[in-house]
Parts: sequence; C-alpha cells; structure tokens
Amino acid sequence: MNVSLSAPDIIALAVYLGTLVVIGFIVSRKVKSMEEFVMPRRFGKVLMIFFAFGTGTHADEAVGVSSKSFTNGVSGIWYQWLYLFCTPFYWLIAPVMKRFRALTTADIYEARYGRSMAYLYTLIGILTLVVDMGTILKAFGSVVQGSTGIRANLAISLVVFVFVIYSVAGGLAAGIITDFIQGVLTIIFSFILLPFVLKAVGGMAGLHDKIADPALWSMVAPGDIGVFYIAMLSLTGLIGIVTQPHILANCSSGRTEMDGRVGFMCGNMVKRICTMAWCLVGFAAIAYFAGREVVPDQVWGHIAKDFLSKAAPGLLGVFLATLLASLQSMANAVMICSSGLFTENIYKKVAKGKSQKHYLLVARIASVVTVGFALVFAYKISGVVKGLEFFWKTGLLLGIAFWLGLFWKRATTAGAWASFLGAALTWWLTTQQFFVKLVNGIPHAESLRLVIEREAGLEIYYPWAIILYIAAGLILGVVVSLLTKPVDAKKLENYYALTRTPTKDGEQIVAPCVIPAGSETLPDNTLFPGSNFVIPRPTRAGIIGFLAGWGYVFLLIGVFYAIITM
Repeated sequence: MNVSLSAPDIIALAVYLGTLVVIGFIVSRKVKSMEEFVMPRRFGKVLMIFFAFGTGTHADEAVGVSSKSFTNGVSGIWYQWLYLFCTPFYWLIAPVMKRFRALTTADIYEARYGRSMAYLYTLIGILTLVVDMGTILKAFGSVVQGSTGIRANLAISLVVFVFVIYSVAGGLAAGIITDFIQGVLTIIFSFILLPFVLKAVGGMAGLHDKIADPALWSMVAPGDIGVFYIAMLSLTGLIGIVTQPHILANCSSGRTEMDGRVGFMCGNMVKRICTMAWCLVGFAAIAYFAGREVVPDQVWGHIAKDFLSKAAPGLLGVFLATLLASLQSMANAVMICSSGLFTENIYKKVAKGKSQKHYLLVARIASVVTVGFALVFAYKISGVVKGLEFFWKTGLLLGIAFWLGLFWKRATTAGAWASFLGAALTWWLTTQQFFVKLVNGIPHAESLRLVIEREAGLEIYYPWAIILYIAAGLILGVVVSLLTKPVDAKKLENYYALTRTPTKDGEQIVAPCVIPAGSETLPDNTLFPGSNFVIPRPTRAGIIGFLAGWGYVFLLIGVFYAIITM
C-alpha cells in the first residue's frame, strides 16, 4: 500500500478532527433532554443555511456526479440536479413541517395514520438512513483510496471513530454548530480541484478540442439521461424529500418558520452551485485520463492526488479535511435522526416512564448501532452510483402516503399501507427477469424504450420503473382508502389544525404534534372548501419565495449552459 500523505497533510487533518471533538464535548454540556439531542429549535438563518447545505451536501454526491459525468458527459449533473426543480417547493414545505411540532417524521405519520404507520416509517426511515450513510462512507473511501493509497475500508473505519465521538456527545446541536465550519470547507472541497484539472486540459477551449462527441456535451443526453429521465428523477425527489428523516430537522431546528424557510431553500441553492463544479471535474477527467483505465468512483480522488500533493505542502491534507467535512455534516444528522426514530417511536412505547437521562443514553447507543449497520452496507455495496439509486427508491415507498394524507382527508391507514406495499412490490417486480422479459414483449416496447440492456443484462428503464412505483402506490392508496373506514374525525381535526397553526419563537411544546396552549389556529382557507381536498390558498410570502426559487433555477441552468458552450 503506497500511502502519499506528508507530515503537513497529517497535521492539517489532526487540527480539523481535534476541533470537531472539542466542539462536540463543549455542546454536550447543554444536552440534557431528548429534544435538545434530536431537535434543538433555537438557530437563526445563517446557521440554518449552513445546516441545510451541510446535511444535503456530502462526498457521495460529488463522487457520484463526477463519476457519472466521467462516463456520460455533462448530463451527469442531473444525478444531483434531480432536486433542482424541487428547490422552489422547499419554500412551501418548510413551514408546514415545522408546524407539526414533531421530534421525528414518524410522529407526523402517527398523527395522521396511527401508530402502525409510525412503526413502519421508523423501520423504513432507519433503513434509509443506514443506506444513506453507507453510501456516503463508500464515497469517502473511494476518494481517500484514489488520492492517498490508503485502503477504502480502513479509511472508512478511522473516520467513523471521530464523528461518532462528537455526535454522541453533542447531538444535533453539535452538528448544526460544526456545520458552519464544515459548510465553508465543503464549498472549498467542491471547487478546489476544478482550476487544476481545467488548466491541465487547456480550459474549456481545450475540452472542446479533446472531447469531440457532441452527446457528451449535451445537458440532455439522448441516451440514459434525457428529458424523460430528468423529469422522473425530479418527481422522485419531490415525492421522497419529506420522507428523508433529517429533512424535518432542516425545517424545524430554526427559531421561526422563516428561519426554516430561508435555511432549507437557500442552503440547497448553494448546493446546486457546487454540483456544477462536481460535474465539470468529472467531465474534464474524460480528457485528462484519456487512454488510461480509471475506476469512475475514484476519479475525484485520483485528480486530488495528481495535483494537490504537488501544489503545496499540506494542501492534500486540507482537501481531505474538506472531504471529511462533507461526510461528517451529513453523518451527524443521519446518526441523530436514526437514534431519535428508534428511541422516540419504538423504545419509549415499550419502556415508558423512564428518566430523560435514560432515554438520552438509549439514543446515544442507538446512534452508534446505526453507524455499525452503515459500515456493513458501505463495505458490501458495489459502487456509489448504485447506492444513490437505491436511496432514491426508498423515499418513494412512503412518500406517496405522506402527500395523500396531507392533501386528502379521505386517505386511511389501510390505504397508506396499501400504497407502501404496492410501491414496494412493484419495485421488487421491476428487478425480476421474468417481469422484465414480460415488459420487453409489449408492442412498441423498443420504440418506447421500456427496457434497456446493461452489462448485467436487460432491465426496466429507470424512468419507467419510477412511473410503475408511483402508479401502483397511488392507485392502491386511493382505492383502498375509499373502501375502508375513514380516520377518526378528531384525529384528522388535530392533524390539519397543526398545519394551520403558525409556530412562535420560544413556544413550549409539551408533546409531538400537539398544539401548544395559547397558539392561534388560522381559519380553514383552502381552494376547495367543504371537500375532502385540503389545498391551502397560497400566501403572499409563499408566492414571492416560490417564484424567486424558480427564477434561481432557470438562472442556474442558463449559467451552466453558458459555461459548457464557452
């Protein structure tokens, strides 16, 4: 094993890691309850922006985008820009999530559908978090191995030790505070390699000379990543975003609803800019590594090794510190959210009446166990891109039931279960060869591109698979809901009243999904009054922020298009 870390690199890493541990233990002095550990509601706009950016931006995404751009061209940017068209909706989602006054997303499912759906969400939510963290760790290992020669699994094991220490000590509050530091470092991580690799290939003009295939220059590629593909990925992102357990913290850890709105949308806006750099590094690597065999997942790491270790002493160490920042900001949120799900929605239901100190200890133990499972997943998964695709699919399974329950009073618990089971069964079917062959035999299957051929054999084209998941979950959810007994009227009244009751800075929350005494519930002002459809009339603040979000989306697409056509 040829390790290429110098003494200055090691010093830079040690300073960074030591700082995180110290912050974790300082913050831990204030963590005396589950709410402080899982959902501290006391941060302003700046920290919330960096929190949303930090938890939503991590190494697996940079590695995944650069890997896909290395193999598919600039259209690989959509492997993270799948959420680009969802960004304006974050302005509308954030205040609703905060108004539920929940500690975990499972609390929201229990408020709408009952305890059985809360248990289901808890299990699926923890699985999602394990997959997410495992994918992040896999990406980290790939970059470290490519840039230093240290074996991926050894690097993963070493870094896990550090972020477990400060996360277990300080909880989510430690993560939000360190996210300010890590957010700045993640931005550096995103852009640090770009000038080096562009200079090596002669800038954008050099890339145009060296990469002649026009398909590689197309933002909408005629092959894998076309308009249909992008549209379905965006729909997947919008449906599944609310089911990602850490999103509740992104929306609710601020002091006010506006703090959550600004943090959630603006933090993700910064991420969309970083995605352009990830894509361009991977794309430039096509020319830089021409004639050489490179594992796509290790492109980012190899470029770091080739340039940073020679540029200045300690610069590779700074790069690895920024890589750690992008890993740890998300890993902290994943750890804490998974431990919160287990402790609040499973353990507390069984072990009632224990002290806050006892529940806090259980949560800390649960967070470590989650990391253990994520380590196993990271060791077993074949690659980062596969991990990302698996993560996208898990969000859909319960996302359909969430949106049905939010906008339709008639959605029932049985309907929510049917929606989940229908989507899950369809997911399984699309991976079975007998079903793939059946679909391939449909008239015009080839012209519709229902099935594509990969190295491993035939498979359902991903966008069509998404349509099948959504259609199965939605149809079964609606049909079964109409055939079963409606949810208790009082339960529905409390759920929808929560969404109409603005939060106040410093309000005392006595229990999850319970309106605090003295709060003002706004009148029922929906587009279809008297019906089962609950679609609120947009507010002035909502419209302005939503339109500003769309303006940003189209501006960013225009900027990226201008860059690649220079």
